[in-house]
Amino acid sequence: MADERLDGGLRRMEEDEPARLTPDLPPEIAAPLAPFNGAAPASPAWFQDAIAEAPERSFVAVAGARIELLAWGQRGRPGLIFIHGNSAHADWWSFIAPFFAKTHRVAALSLSGMGASDWRDAYSFDLFADEIFACAKAAGLYDAPVRPVYIGHSFGGAQALTSAVRFPERMSACILVDTGFGGPPTPEEYERMRVEALARGEVLPDWGARLSQRSGRNRVYPTLEAALARFRFMPPQVPGNLYIADFIARRSLKRVPLSEGEEGSGEGWTWRFDPGMWSKLDRSGLENLDASGVITPLVHVIGDRSEIIRRHSGFERGHDRIPASVRRIVIPDSEHHIMVDQPLALVATLRSLLTVWAPSVT
Repeated sequence: MADERLDGGLRRMEEDEPARLTPDLPPEIAAPLAPFNGAAPASPAWFQDAIAEAPERSFVAVAGARIELLAWGQRGRPGLIFIHGNSAHADWWSFIAPFFAKTHRVAALSLSGMGASDWRDAYSFDLFADEIFACAKAAGLYDAPVRPVYIGHSFGGAQALTSAVRFPERMSACILVDTGFGGPPTPEEYERMRVEALARGEVLPDWGARLSQRSGRNRVYPTLEAALARFRFMPPQVPGNLYIADFIARRSLKRVPLSEGEEGSGEGWTWRFDPGMWSKLDRSGLENLDASGVITPLVHVIGDRSEIIRRHSGFERGHDRIPASVRRIVIPDSEHHIMVDQPLALVATLRSLLTVWAPSVT
């Protein structure tokens, strides 16, 4: 999700970065909630029942930052921890997690720089692993006789896999949900891309300007209606269920003062995520991440129309860290955001995997 524009030459390289949008997207992709004028779309009974099971909300201190933690279910039961994707937050799982609360102790966190968690001066995969572990402990997931299962979507799947490789003792199994490891190019790769773009008559900003663009300030909107109208998914897609897109969007925003020169007065609405995270994220540890010998039971759940998976099927840079031997489960009629497109199919898939791996208490 983002408001800015992206030079087309970067798109294939940055599928797990909050990429800028091209200006020619149809309105059902660029502004799917705009037709509702700030009203919530109608939703089915199962969804209303799920979100009515309000989580326990708290914060956990990790390396000087407060990390948002949501939890459901009884302590002592087998644990699950859900990890969101880039620029997202824990409430992306608030309509999924309750389906498991009768048999499991379930947690979801907002990684630093996202949701209601604090922003940092620097981010790293090791820090994210520490945040996940600290939240799992705080939620009581290690009170059970079996270790918890890590479940991560997109960028969150990258964090789950990182923990599976480096800290297998922390989990009993790992489920990746439409996860990719494309990431931004290195400065050297980016310079080669600039040269190639110039040869085609295209102009990309230099490396310093590019980092500056990613360290700016999120736009502030004068009304909630205006902010919701700007919500969209990355990579671009038509949301499978607009009531889920609306639920996620509302919880992606926070109230802030309007600055001089902005439309309106008083308070407005802006996105919760740190716009500078990608310029402050140390990805060096990822270069040495070798999942080929991972001992943790591992499955990759993917959407059959996922742009992320399609890009990685022909990815030439070797950044896809998921071993080819990892079994895939394909969710029909779904793009990258499976919990938005096919939430109940995702629930059924996760239930099946948990039954095989770690039977829950009755």
